This record gives sequence, C-alpha cells and structure tokens, in this order.
Amino acid sequence: MLSVNERAYSIVEDLMEFEEDYRVEVHELKNNATVIDCGVNVGGSYDAGMFFVQISMGGLAGVNVQLENVGDVSIPFIYVYTDYPALACLGCQMAGWKIEVGAFSGLASGPARALALKPREIFEILDYEDDAEYAVLTIESKDLPNEDVAEHVAVECDVETSEVYMLVTSPNSLVGSIQIVGRVIEVALFKLKNLGYDVNLIRNAMGKCPIPPISERTDAIANDFISYYGSVYMVADSYSDVFEGVTFDKTAYYGKSFLEMGDIFNLDPSVFAPAQIVLNAENRSMVFGKLNPDFILRSFRL
Repeated sequence: MLSVNERAYSIVEDLMEFEEDYRVEVHELKNNATVIDCGVNVGGSYDAGMFFVQISMGGLAGVNVQLENVGDVSIPFIYVYTDYPALACLGCQMAGWKIEVGAFSGLASGPARALALKPREIFEILDYEDDAEYAVLTIESKDLPNEDVAEHVAVECDVETSEVYMLVTSPNSLVGSIQIVGRVIEVALFKLKNLGYDVNLIRNAMGKCPIPPISERTDAIANDFISYYGSVYMVADSYSDVFEGVTFDKTAYYGKSFLEMGDIFNLDPSVFAPAQIVLNAENRSMVFGKLNPDFILRSFRL
C-alpha cells in the first residue's frame, strides 16, 4: 500500500540533513519528537518552501518556483503537479486538523492526518487510511510546538513520540507565503467536493499561482492571489455542471480582497476558490473563470 507518511519522511530526511543550506532549524524535543522551524524564528528559503509543500502533500507532488510575467512585471510563481490529486490535496495538504494544546494553537496539514483520520469524512470519501511508523505534520502557527503537542500528535496517530516530525511556519514568512499559494489545486478540489463532485474522478492536476510579497498580512494576500490569478488544469473521468460554479468570479465576493473580509478562519468555506480551471474530460476541454492581473499588480503596489 502507498504510504504518504513514508513518502513524506524521505523528504524530511533530506531537509534535516541540510538544514543550514535550506535555512531551517531542527529541534529535538525532550521526548525525542522532532520540530523543524521553517519560518517562525528563521528566514527559510525557496527550497524549504518547496519541500514544505511536497511534504504537506504526502510526497505525491512535484513542486517548482520560477519567475513569470504578469503584464510586464516579473513575479515569482509556484508550480505544483500531482497524479494523486484527491489523496495529495484533501487527504494530506488540506488544513483539516486544528491543534490546540495548552497555549499552542496551529492548523495542521500533512500526511499524519491520514493516520489520525482528521477529519474522518474525508478519508471515508477517499477510502484511505495510512499505516506507518512515522507521523509527519506541516503546521501553520506563530509558535513552535512543545513536548505536550508532540505527545498529543503521537497519541492521535498511534505512533511513538520519537517518530513525530512537525514542520512549522508562520503564514507571514517566505515559506508561509509559498505553502499557502501551493494549495491552489487543493482549493479547487475542496470546492468541488463541497459542490458534490466525486473528487476521486480527478486523475491528474497541475496548478500555478503567484507568490505574494512578505508582509504582516501575507495570509490574506496569498488567498487573493489564488482567487484572482491561481489557475488549475485537471484531467478527469467526467464532466459535471458543478464546474460552472467553482471559480472565484462566481462568488459574491469577487472584486473584494481577503483583507476586507475579516478573520479568514471565520469565512464561509465557499469563498475559497481558484481564479481559473481548465478541465480535460470526456474528450473535450473547457475553461472556467478568469485571471485578473490588475488585482495582483496592486498587491505589489505596482
């Protein structure tokens, strides 16, 4: 059986071996759990950001970053592709586990969710449960987790505490910005699931999105970038009319910034959507949504 935690762990090993090169810091806790700071107290790097996204997707994705022009301005983009879209995105990358232990609070993604079955509904849809000795989590938080958090994860995942690996970044950091827009395919699949489409019918997916500038509200700007310029290409077994309503231009929020919408975590989930989807299904290709370059350039004050 394909194990997303084992695949992710092989990437974690590389990140830990070359921590100075990737500008991350590895911490071994007193109970032998491992915390890798990718963007809380460290600067991080583009490489660390790509690793973070790959690990969060259970090692089932290819990731790259490069410059691309929006209008006549060069802006960094992330490119993500996977041949296991439902498992990589909803079974691993989705921030489906809110961890609150003592004073620590964080949103957890990554393959350890497939051990803890967080949330169970997703894994019933996917008909998948991992069985591995490692538990690998990617966590968005302003703080690093402690031994109590590691113990909580170990219990939920039924592994030894020494086999818990937690990668952590603040959303308002380089790695944080990369990992948010690296969810562009996941945002599309989550919206499709909520509209009633069987996500297991999606066979292959590729996505790209601009990487936002680092600021105190990178989290909100990153969601703007997905919604106004994030594009996804999908190969699926069948078409459904629900694709007509997936993209952000079909929401009541089009034209607004996430900076205007208040606390992101209290928003209606239907607001999260990519700008554009290109679907290849049933021997034809269809385009939904539109890109809005002017909105992106305003975020760079251009």
